[in-house]
Amino acid sequence: MNTAWRAFPDHLRLSVRLTPNGGRDAIDGLEAASDGECYLKARVSAAPEKGKANKALIALLSKSLGIPKSTLAFVSGDTARKKILRIEGEPEDLIKRLGAVIDGG
Repeated sequence: MNTAWRAFPDHLRLSVRLTPNGGRDAIDGLEAASDGECYLKARVSAAPEKGKANKALIALLSKSLGIPKSTLAFVSGDTARKKILRIEGEPEDLIKRLGAVIDGG
């Protein structure tokens, strides 16, 4: 399975498939879509209105990865279920953090 992220010199691009109104805030691992794309599956309890689910996703990733919210930004998919986020920082460190979150739940 390919990965849900691409490393750049100063950041990572992370593909996320978000489920709003998911009952709880959690990262549910990786998922390969039928088109071969790989996504990080995440769910948030917030509703998809006025950016609440997006804010909850940023908070969830920030907390899970142990990084400041200010290092996360949407590249695309603000209003879509599938989103691409830019995470500022050292790519190798971020990949290790993501791996720990995915493996450890």
